[in-house]
Amino acid sequence: MKSILFDLDGTLWNACDTICMAWNTRLGELGVEKTLVPEDFYKGMGLLIDDIARMMLPELPLEEAGRIARDCARFECGPLSERGGVLYPGVERVIRELSKEYKLCIVSNCGDGYIEAFFKAHGLGEYFLDYEYAERTGKSKGENIRLVVERNNLSSPVYVGDTAGDMKAAHDAGVGFIHAAYGFGEAPEAERRIEKIEELLDIFGKRGGM
Repeated sequence: MKSILFDLDGTLWNACDTICMAWNTRLGELGVEKTLVPEDFYKGMGLLIDDIARMMLPELPLEEAGRIARDCARFECGPLSERGGVLYPGVERVIRELSKEYKLCIVSNCGDGYIEAFFKAHGLGEYFLDYEYAERTGKSKGENIRLVVERNNLSSPVYVGDTAGDMKAAHDAGVGFIHAAYGFGEAPEAERRIEKIEELLDIFGKRGGM
């Protein structure tokens, strides 16, 4: 395998605390009387913004909830750029080591500025060849995985993600899948799973090269 594509939320970081803080700040500015907690975002990680809107603001009409959710999603990128999220243990080391021999990319269902905020906060952008996300293309995650594979001419790609949706997207794109079982979701039918990200060093033969 010469290329590895990563999901972001639940795979490389947990940004729920920062996101929750940002959403509560923005909801207050918009006059929405609601206070969220980080756990509210756990099941929403990896979903498209309209699905997140339904989940976070079910008491509002969908059109209004969607408008507010998109506003909050744009607003959150500022705090995320400054504060970042919580990287899963070993992420920096694993990404650095894998990038020496593998082309690394990110494909997420996020909005504009989100992946860039991850790069800015944690200084990992130099290790990734390319990235793609739902709001920029308007495509499904599977289509975006295929897009990144094709435009970078990636060899034997595999996608690492934490949900059954990630597994479906990988299969739709015709690439292998590794379930990050430490993340937010489950994928009981995954062909391969890891309990911590360091296990990728064994899978891709990098453990001995530390």
